[in-house]
Amino acid sequence: MKIENSTKNYDDLGENHVGTSTETPMKSDAFKLSDKEKIESIKKDVKNIMETLGLDLTDDSLSGTPKRVAKMFVNEIFGGLDPNKKPSASTFDNKYKYGEMLVEKNITVYSTCEHHLLPIVGKAHIAYISNGTVVGLSKMNRIVDYFAKRPQVQERLTIQVVKELQEVLNTEDVACVIDAKHLCVNSRGIRDIESSTVTSEFGGQFKNKETKREFLDYIKLDTKF
Repeated sequence: MKIENSTKNYDDLGENHVGTSTETPMKSDAFKLSDKEKIESIKKDVKNIMETLGLDLTDDSLSGTPKRVAKMFVNEIFGGLDPNKKPSASTFDNKYKYGEMLVEKNITVYSTCEHHLLPIVGKAHIAYISNGTVVGLSKMNRIVDYFAKRPQVQERLTIQVVKELQEVLNTEDVACVIDAKHLCVNSRGIRDIESSTVTSEFGGQFKNKETKREFLDYIKLDTKF
């Protein structure tokens, strides 16, 4: 009975897209294996899954799939699990004394739902108010990409981006809004292809109603060229 209840709870947790921590859950020995060793291990697991499903891996179209998937997991879509791949975010003195918020909008998000390992695709919008330092524009994109490249819950991703920029810029005045489609909702289960999920995290001055409103108004600007 306990096992059945536990299983049901896990299923409910995944179906309702609930996260358990603001930090990505990692094992203490997560980096015991090299990337090469991880690829070889995952390749065997993918091969087993495909063969269990009844697929013929001697077919030319399928024979290389286990290794391709393993390399994609380790080197690409889950590459953000490796702290060595965390982007360095050099800051610079705000010598031009720009005192208004800086907004970087429409940052492409490609992530993976940690409950079904299906894609999350959307846009992130980031803003900060300088506390004497600024960061290169592309670094904000890279920070989003780094934290997105792991099994994720969108709420956690939003918080992690804000926390990282707060640390880099030494200011609480950072905000992030993410609007994304989850294929675990769009392509399975309820199969609602129109819905998207919006999450936000506001720090420091962005908790102020007027400042928050200004940021949200900037997001609405038509900047297509």
